[in-house]
Amino acid sequence: MSQKSYRDNKKKLYLVPTPLGNLGDMTIRAIEVLKMVDIVFCEDTRVTKELLKHFEITKKLVSCHEYNESNMVEEAKKYLDEGQNIALVTDQGTPIISDPGYKVVSSLIQAGYDVVSLPGPTAFVPALTVSGLPPQPFLFYGFLNSKKGLREKELKNLQNYPYTMIFYEAPHRIEEMLQSLLEIFGNRRISISREISKIYEEIYQGTIEEVQEEVKEGIKGEIVVVVEGNQKMVDFSTLTIEEHVNLYMEDGLSSKEAIKKVATERNIPKSIVYNEYHKIRTSGKSQ
Repeated sequence: MSQKSYRDNKKKLYLVPTPLGNLGDMTIRAIEVLKMVDIVFCEDTRVTKELLKHFEITKKLVSCHEYNESNMVEEAKKYLDEGQNIALVTDQGTPIISDPGYKVVSSLIQAGYDVVSLPGPTAFVPALTVSGLPPQPFLFYGFLNSKKGLREKELKNLQNYPYTMIFYEAPHRIEEMLQSLLEIFGNRRISISREISKIYEEIYQGTIEEVQEEVKEGIKGEIVVVVEGNQKMVDFSTLTIEEHVNLYMEDGLSSKEAIKKVATERNIPKSIVYNEYHKIRTSGKSQ
């Protein structure tokens, strides 16, 4: 299945990035597409109405958020089949990046409809480039789980990841997140960007402990956290499978989680790791 985005007359769903806070970040092309389409699917109709009003655009707005997104798939198909172009926007930034829209886009692509994504504002890109940390490779993770136990479990899975990691976080959880990072990752280099592209934009850089001290009174706004990867490089080729699995179990992972992680890092089937690990364990017990 292939798509010729600009070489056919099919009606399309356009993913249109919107400003993170500074209206000057709206691209000319985004404005043109919003003027051209027939309908705009949006996360919050009130927010999008104000944005369109600023650019003197009037369109039919349809609410598409995390609670009704599954139902909006058929709505989108209906509009496209009727010969109407659709724009999908979220309140800020590029659609689908930690925002609603994935179910609609994925379902339309699988059904053979055209989806065109416009380049534009995305919070994690400026946060990465201003962090002072290695820009590539990097992992964009998005939001960690809000529950402490599950959040720490996610971080333990990332503990030995060698590349720069990018997270989104809510202001009321940032202190807890930093403490979890410190306890699990150690005192690594970190950068926190808040209110990107707005008048109150602020960047905190340093070790986790240094940044903790700066934000201990609390910070507000949209937050992006960029964290240094694990610089203690481990040569897994020097480890047996048992040693490799035990390394992660010592970090707090279950044997099942550790086996899965080892299989990924060694690029071998999970069953091989499982069989080899448990064979060694069994033989060890029988001695």
